[in-house]
Amino acid sequence: MQPPRDETLRTLLGDLYPNDSSGDGKELSSQLLQILSQSSGDGDMAEHIDRWDGGDVVLITYADTIGEQGFPGLQALKTFVDRHLQPFAAVIHVLPFLQSTSDGGFAVASHTTLEQRFGDWRDLAALAQGRRLMADLVLNHVSASHPWVQQFMRDEQPGRSCVLEAAPDPCWADVVRPRSSNLFTQLRGPVGARQVWTTFGPDQVDLNWRSAEVLLGFARLMQRMARHGVRWIRLDAVGFVWKEPHTSCIHLPQAHQLVRVLRLLLDQVGPDGVVVTETNVPEQENLSYLRSGDEAHLAYNFPLPPLLLEASVSGRADLLNAWLSRWPALPPQTGLLNFTACHDGIGLRPLEGLMPQKRLLQLLIGCEQRGGLVSHRMLSSGDEVPYEINISWWSAMADGGIDPTYLQRERFLLTQLLILALPGVPAFYLPALLAAPNDLTRFRRTGHRRDLNRPQFTAQALERRLADPDSDVSALLPALRRALAERAVHPALHPDAPMTVLSEGRSDCVILRRSRGGETLVAVHNITAARLSFRLSGLGGDLNQPWADCLSGHVFEPHQSHSLEPYAVRWLVQP
Repeated sequence: MQPPRDETLRTLLGDLYPNDSSGDGKELSSQLLQILSQSSGDGDMAEHIDRWDGGDVVLITYADTIGEQGFPGLQALKTFVDRHLQPFAAVIHVLPFLQSTSDGGFAVASHTTLEQRFGDWRDLAALAQGRRLMADLVLNHVSASHPWVQQFMRDEQPGRSCVLEAAPDPCWADVVRPRSSNLFTQLRGPVGARQVWTTFGPDQVDLNWRSAEVLLGFARLMQRMARHGVRWIRLDAVGFVWKEPHTSCIHLPQAHQLVRVLRLLLDQVGPDGVVVTETNVPEQENLSYLRSGDEAHLAYNFPLPPLLLEASVSGRADLLNAWLSRWPALPPQTGLLNFTACHDGIGLRPLEGLMPQKRLLQLLIGCEQRGGLVSHRMLSSGDEVPYEINISWWSAMADGGIDPTYLQRERFLLTQLLILALPGVPAFYLPALLAAPNDLTRFRRTGHRRDLNRPQFTAQALERRLADPDSDVSALLPALRRALAERAVHPALHPDAPMTVLSEGRSDCVILRRSRGGETLVAVHNITAARLSFRLSGLGGDLNQPWADCLSGHVFEPHQSHSLEPYAVRWLVQP
């Protein structure tokens, strides 16, 4: 590590741990760097490498989304992705694969062992061959079964200092909650009953990040992940990690300091690491992890899914266009991870200040009509408010009329093509790519609302669907493959290429102009179920030159009015 970076790390550690015996963080810094130096890699060029390009796309999946008899989940996943989804998997985000006890893997019970049904670390490394992996650091909490918690209950180190102990008190009245469960839970063990923080639920015990031992433990986990192919790390719920009395206990300065520390540690592993923050909160809070340029490389673009969903359901793009027109200017080597669906619900907090209450209510009703559910969170006042919509993206794209399948494919494809046309890195959720509807069977079995959008498949059933030319997935995947291939070769669609919105104030379409390397591409999206007419004169460029659609190959002559079918998308370039 270059000396300036080392000095920066020491300074950050000194700020986070002022009572550490090393004083200025020198001893702790040496411990951390020694742990991470065991990973292969060279951090010397970390400031000079392009971390993504136009061919990069993230595939989000659980390790056991694809099941094949006689094979652990990671092996079955690798076989299926290698066979059918290579273009979608430059980066694979394998959702929590460590041993866990609840919450879809996010109540981590071990930092050293994978869930047995997923396979082992060798299977993870095999999946990484020819691609990069993204993995979660679940920073805020661990399972109540984690060794740290068990040590805490026996009053033994290191767990004694790793768990956040507290009790109900008026000083915590302003804490921002993502859940409606109790903020504190009483645990009983050999030394008696103790009250601990449980921000996300009784089986998820909050960690005490004031203890350097917690950071050391996560550094060991980062090192183990890096040795098995993980290059991108997702900082789950990072905004909640630090608690101070009489504050909201979210996005505190120490949380931002921790992100800086983890980025420096990832740089030590190798030059191609990417830190991704996951903060499902109002937009400006989310962007705060990018603004300084020395925290996250990418942040989930949380306002995008609900705004795009609302535009698709209502057939009105005015709110989406208004938001796109205010696209943030970000520091170099930072950007947004653009997605529609993921393993969680469609977050509603990011809509604060972006959508009138009446439109939001109509969106909730529309999703419930399509089989979705609405989950809530508790405010400090004790009131509950909608927090997220639980629905599969495929079901959300259904028509609200008599025939749910009417224009469903077209609507779905438009939303996926739109995220490919935006600045930033696109991400696809595997069940969405497979056109999976709401999983009512799994939801009824578990009672967990998020399980509506966490289906599991057998490899044999998927092979049959892919072999059926009339299936939805057979119709959608070739179109998306073509778009990914085009995106990879057009400089104007590079993640860092600037964007101009040409449709501000319009409700019927979204028109985006991207430019880079001497090329301009205009992406036109009909957001309605009606046929539209459009003219090329408003797109810029040479008024006398035709435009070619990269997606279809069709050439549009100038000085004419052209037709745009319902939910049609055009990627237009001039020679």
